Amino acid sequence: MAASRSYILLQKGQDPFHTSFEDLDGLTAFTLQEVDSTGNTLVQLRREAPWVQKHQGVMGPGAAFFYFGPSGAPGYLIYGNAPSQPMATALRRKGSSASQYFTSRSGRLLKWKRLANNKMECVDGKEVLATYEAGQLSTDYSAMLTIRQTGLAVVTEILTTLMLSQMAIVLRWRG
Repeated sequence: MAASRSYILLQKGQDPFHTSFEDLDGLTAFTLQEVDSTGNTLVQLRREAPWVQKHQGVMGPGAAFFYFGPSGAPGYLIYGNAPSQPMATALRRKGSSASQYFTSRSGRLLKWKRLANNKMECVDGKEVLATYEAGQLSTDYSAMLTIRQTGLAVVTEILTTLMLSQMAIVLRWRG
């Protein structure tokens, strides 16, 4: 049985509203930036085309938009041109579980499982799709995201829910 290929993305900066993820060759894979703050804040997560062209198996939407309510309250998410989804249900807990669950656009139930204070795994059933490890890696990078080949099909959703989780911490949302 061949080992599943993994892809490493390094997070540049700690601000979940304005950060980027680069591969080990320095190619930007995802950019997250505030695009409007004249009323309520709007943040865009954009998957970069040059990175996508390097990796077969990347699927799903090329962008996600985070529309926040007043004073940073939970608003809604939009993947590409799909219907909106409330942030409050985009990531949810089940009972007393510390894991955060989300449903992919294809209907699969996935979860972010906390392994340690600075480490989480995104899993589909028992299969690990991605691992996120925070901690100052260098002066330029604050975290590392390792995506397995099987995670490329939902990579934008993995990044969107990961960053939404980080934003919720910064904004001190309960739950």
